[in-house]
Amino acid sequence: MTTSNRGRIGFAFVPQSTPQAVDLVARAERAGVDTIWTVMPAVGLDTLTVFAAAAMRTERIRLGTAIVPAFTRHPVGMADQVLALESLAPGRLRLGIGTAHARTMEQVFHFDFSKPLSWLREYTEVLQPLLHEGEVHFSGAFYAVDAQIPVKVATPIYHSALRAPAFEQAGEMTAGGLAWLCPPDYLRRVAIPALEAGARKANRQRPPLIAHMPVVMTADRAAAYAAAKQQLSYYAAAPFYARMFADAGQPLDANGGITDGLLDILLVWGTPDEIARKLQERLDGGMDEIYPAMLPLADKEREEEMLLGVLGELAGS
Repeated sequence: MTTSNRGRIGFAFVPQSTPQAVDLVARAERAGVDTIWTVMPAVGLDTLTVFAAAAMRTERIRLGTAIVPAFTRHPVGMADQVLALESLAPGRLRLGIGTAHARTMEQVFHFDFSKPLSWLREYTEVLQPLLHEGEVHFSGAFYAVDAQIPVKVATPIYHSALRAPAFEQAGEMTAGGLAWLCPPDYLRRVAIPALEAGARKANRQRPPLIAHMPVVMTADRAAAYAAAKQQLSYYAAAPFYARMFADAGQPLDANGGITDGLLDILLVWGTPDEIARKLQERLDGGMDEIYPAMLPLADKEREEEMLLGVLGELAGS
């Protein structure tokens, strides 16, 4: 018997404008994609607000954040936004939160970023019971909250994670771990065991690993690799990504750039049929769920439409 991929394949993107984002969410729904995931930088379009508009144009597609930088808003304020979205799209929101990047948090917000995981733990200890139980009474090192909300909601909360301690915390506390730019073998060797260790602490089953996959819609290897190196250079310049790549056995080159060896195991490229096959191999190779994100090459809208078609066909198989 063939196991359906429905619910196991999403699509991730960075909104450029609200009209563009709403249109893309609607196109993804028409293509049959299960979940659309928005990527939100520290400063940029507020993706929960964008999703409120998208909820009015769609009926089925689930709306995932991968991620909302948690510390840019108080957890009670986050709960208020979730309530508004749940009233527009009941049961469709998947709330991914995370620490975001130290350099943006420190440079833009001037936060003390010395204990981001401890901070995220407390954030979740406030937000999760407030949403799921309707009230929270909490006092910790970062937050002191006594709050109630008028309606309980079952919105699942996910943590972004890059290295073992973050995956372990996600396994202990949340509905799953959201990985970004992590090679598949690293996820099998590091992320999944860490999720399992965290789940054991909480005496629960391991939650799913949801893995990002960068995709270039071309059969031209040289063009795909050039586009990936240019568009992923931001991550190569981040020390914590550099450490993760090294842990995965693919350190950056002497100039701090992404190597062909890393792209050999990380990047998905080829004809639509080849891309479908490679994504299915990732699912069959131990990923519980994947959310490809397209790296545009020449004609972004056409390439998006091609990838949405691939993902919709996979989800329906």
